Amino acid sequence: MNAPLQATGVGKRYGRTWALRNCSLRIPAGQVVALVGPNGAGKTTLLHLAVGLVEPSAGQIAVLGSTDRQRPDVLARLGFVAQGAPLYPTMTAAELFNMGRRLNPSWDSTGALARLREVDVPLDRPAGKLSGGQRAQVALTLALAKRPQLLLLDEPLASLDPLARRQLLQTLMSAVAETGMTVVLSSHLLADLERVCDYLIVLAAGQVQVVGEVEEVVAGHRVVRGPRRDERQIPGGWVVVDAQHSARQSTLLVRTDEQVLDPALEVCQPTLEEIVLGYLANPTVGALTGPQSGRHPVEVAP
Repeated sequence: MNAPLQATGVGKRYGRTWALRNCSLRIPAGQVVALVGPNGAGKTTLLHLAVGLVEPSAGQIAVLGSTDRQRPDVLARLGFVAQGAPLYPTMTAAELFNMGRRLNPSWDSTGALARLREVDVPLDRPAGKLSGGQRAQVALTLALAKRPQLLLLDEPLASLDPLARRQLLQTLMSAVAETGMTVVLSSHLLADLERVCDYLIVLAAGQVQVVGEVEEVVAGHRVVRGPRRDERQIPGGWVVVDAQHSARQSTLLVRTDEQVLDPALEVCQPTLEEIVLGYLANPTVGALTGPQSGRHPVEVAP
């Protein structure tokens, strides 16, 4: 079965600057994938390459089994919401949906309108006069109404308040449950991602730091607290991702498959947010791309 999104040695250069370089990845089908990284890590460039808004300077990218991302049958199965949920500001939601119905052969008018009524989006108000949460709901519902097999979302939650974020994620997860589509969700809001994502890709400092199933990634890390210790006292089977020290105590985020048996240490399971922040704070740590990470390494340029 073809991967919904696969890149092989992909790079994108603007002038002398590489926004993305030597990127190789294979995203699994039917999962909600979190794409996380600091500004400038290449997340938006990767999504723009995937939907054909820009062409790669090197390498090859395939979407839904095709390297020709402009093929009508590929575009019909691909959904994308760009940063800021851009909409024609003078068109109402009803007019936008009518346009979408005319442009897309698999358009789901009934389901789309029902979703907007559930979240109280007025159909007769121009998009430019809707709230940020309402515009995001319209943009997402337009993308979902195509019935895509692959949906790419670039920071759809960034400008929303907590209630609007919850409503948007509920809309998204209901659609995923109904259709089994693959979703790639780029966001900085780690707590929200932890609730909805199955698979994780973390980009930082020009390379992938973590890639794999969320449950496996979390299971392969520990937070360890105890008397202060230096690197010479760290067991050989540990990879220290992040270390915080006080005068008497050390708190370590470690990657290890071993049990921690030292009675002087307090050990607990980290949250996904703690893991991501640890790797972003220390991008020189060896990348997690082994068996427990899904075996799909990614590299991007600084």
